[in-house]
Amino acid sequence: MSDPTTLATGRFLSLVSRDGWEYATRTNATGVVAVVAVTDQGEIVLVEQHRPPVGGPVIEIPAGLVGDDPLAQSEDAIEAAQRELLEEAGFAAAVLKHAGRFVSSAGLTDEAVDFYLAEDVQRETDGGGVGNEQITVHTVLLSQVHAWLAERMRLGIQVDSKVLTGLSLLEAHSHEQ
Repeated sequence: MSDPTTLATGRFLSLVSRDGWEYATRTNATGVVAVVAVTDQGEIVLVEQHRPPVGGPVIEIPAGLVGDDPLAQSEDAIEAAQRELLEEAGFAAAVLKHAGRFVSSAGLTDEAVDFYLAEDVQRETDGGGVGNEQITVHTVLLSQVHAWLAERMRLGIQVDSKVLTGLSLLEAHSHEQ
């Protein structure tokens, strides 16, 4: 495998080529995290925000970049997961367990996402994001989440595939216990 050649660079991404394949890579972060959080009431914590690349709102699990703040001290993935859960959704977790690393779109990017299962989840703030983020927080009973997601899709709201990955990880974790 050859080293990648940079074709173009923006503020946050580079378009690179390796062995004839063009793909995007992040220039402003060291990783990506996603948090699957369930409250004591059996509700999964979801967020909704407008995503310009798809032209509308998207239902997601709390997620974000590791080490994307150049003014902050370096952070590891678990610190980023705690931060993103609090910033986006207003929840904190006493325990975060690494549940796996999965590529997000292997034909488009070299990005991989580290998933964490949150335990002992408590609401601390309203959430909603930071800066110009305008995030709506949803808590949905796990027993109703598939119907709730189907209704959102019927309304034209897209669902990020990390939600389904997170639900699958929750199910696998429940079978282990």
